[in-house]
Amino acid sequence: MFEKFFPDEYVASTYIIPFEKLYEKGYRGVIFDIDNTLVPHGAPADERAGKLFRKLSDIGFSSCLLSNNQEARVKMFNREIGTKYIYNAHKPSTKNYIRAMEMMGTDRSNTLFVGDQLFTDVWGAKRAGIYNILVKPIHPKEEIQIVLKRYPERVVLHFYKKRLKNKVN
Repeated sequence: MFEKFFPDEYVASTYIIPFEKLYEKGYRGVIFDIDNTLVPHGAPADERAGKLFRKLSDIGFSSCLLSNNQEARVKMFNREIGTKYIYNAHKPSTKNYIRAMEMMGTDRSNTLFVGDQLFTDVWGAKRAGIYNILVKPIHPKEEIQIVLKRYPERVVLHFYKKRLKNKVN
């Protein structure tokens, strides 16, 4: 019932993802959500985010930011990062996931998505056929419409974790 929302992976933070290993597996493009995935909601790019994007570039990854925010927010964050971006993305619509892959020169088989929300980020990536990694939100302060989505997300994550536990046993 909830499987369509289950992430391919679920990790504590964007900053612990083993991008070198993913590159070795053949991935060449990474699409990121911004708020609560890379920095707290509304925050500018920090040193840690800058370091991550330099590391990705050094590894050989193309990257793109995919955000439902307006251009001013995305542009402000990207000022220090300097990567490709799409604002007002209408996630979970697949259109801009596909556009991001076109911008990076990648396809469904070698692109991955990293985000903090199941019903926009993960579901959109799954619908676009992209490997996806859900991360825990960086900071609890969020806009009300996101806070309200966190309640049903907890239900889906309960069943996701239960399925993982059953696979181990």
